[in-house]
Amino acid sequence: MEKLSLKNLAGAINASCDCEAVINGVCIDTRKIEKGCLFIAIKGDNFDGHDFIEKAFELGVAGVVSARPVPNHDEVILVDDTRKALLDLAAYYRSLFNIFTVGVTGSVGKTSTKEMIYSILSEKGETLKTEGNFNNEIGMPLTMFRLDQSFKNAVLEMGMSSFGEISELTKVCKPNVGVITNIGVSHIEILGSRENIRKAKLEITDGMTYDAPLVLNADDDMLRTISGEYEQPVVYYGIDFPADIMASDIEQIGNSTAFLINYYGKSIKASIPTIGKHNVYNALAGFCVGLIAQMKPEDIVRGMKFYQNAGLRQNTSIVNGITLVADCYNASPDSMLAALDVITNIECTGRRICVLGDMLELGEFSCDAHIEIGKAVGRTLVDILICYGEEAKDIKRGAMMVGMKNVLHFDEKQDISDYLIHNAQQGDAIIFKASRGMKLEEVITQLNEEWKNG
Repeated sequence: MEKLSLKNLAGAINASCDCEAVINGVCIDTRKIEKGCLFIAIKGDNFDGHDFIEKAFELGVAGVVSARPVPNHDEVILVDDTRKALLDLAAYYRSLFNIFTVGVTGSVGKTSTKEMIYSILSEKGETLKTEGNFNNEIGMPLTMFRLDQSFKNAVLEMGMSSFGEISELTKVCKPNVGVITNIGVSHIEILGSRENIRKAKLEITDGMTYDAPLVLNADDDMLRTISGEYEQPVVYYGIDFPADIMASDIEQIGNSTAFLINYYGKSIKASIPTIGKHNVYNALAGFCVGLIAQMKPEDIVRGMKFYQNAGLRQNTSIVNGITLVADCYNASPDSMLAALDVITNIECTGRRICVLGDMLELGEFSCDAHIEIGKAVGRTLVDILICYGEEAKDIKRGAMMVGMKNVLHFDEKQDISDYLIHNAQQGDAIIFKASRGMKLEEVITQLNEEWKNG
């Protein structure tokens, strides 16, 4: 972070502080405080940062942002709302940099698309990206404060669960390009319809100038009709429907995918180190962004080769001769189908096994959605389906409706581990997919420990 004074920061958000102390970072957690940083006292559901202000000073902060007066300290920026102050400070700090910024949102695939764009833009220069789950009204502002003059690009993921959230985030980062991957049913329990989800995602335009392009998936029925509705120019990518940037000749080669990118009357061969049609979409979105960033096509496709999955998203490992695919970060009908695409196309000499848990936050759509996923599994090459969780009982029902025989349901993760420890064989491939709250990665951890020690 570039060094700024408390007085300067206070003035930028219409607050007052006469202290000239200089900060070297921003923090909201006293456990992560570094001497000389600015501590912002955020009030959460289970804690209140104001209760830790004195501790923050003891740990050597240069100043604090507080919604309460702090006796005996001049190093205080007093505000009405510290959450809003965090957003406003981050927006001001962003304005100090001339940096090519990409905002990414969507119901499914925004993290993997962000990682793909990061790999591509890194060929152009040092690139900042959202890490982990820092894609909300707390995480994104903190990400912005990591900027310094070494960065040439930034790619920032925007999550949301209700109206207004993406609007706040996009006004902080002011994207030069906005990417929307798709409109699914994640958070439909709160927003009520895909139309409302579409409206919430399109809040990304609130922080974009009139000439900042939107990059949209033409194969998504809710996105392909947007052109002309907003003042921003639209660049479409896709595989099945006509688009500005399209993929053809898609071929799986081992655990990589090769394809041809067709763009504006030209074409170029590309390859990504992962499988699944959804990852081709991610690459196409990245190609669009690369062209907008005035990168050469050959540099863009070279950047794709360095793509890596993040966290618990389709990370593949081989233990005891068994391929384990961890995709436990989140789940929706669309991402479940993407996971199914991965397991049915993965190279293996043994059986294909799906371990699927509940998809959360689907509300009244939950039962039908889980049944349809079960039917989809039953119509594929999957040999064994293991279901976990109350909602996942409907996945089992759906699979059995279309005649699948090897379908199991367990109420405890330990039972899943025990079954796989005793029944999985060398050459098998197993994918684990569920909403984050189901914590299916605990099964993978136990399998790793058992098989590595065994």
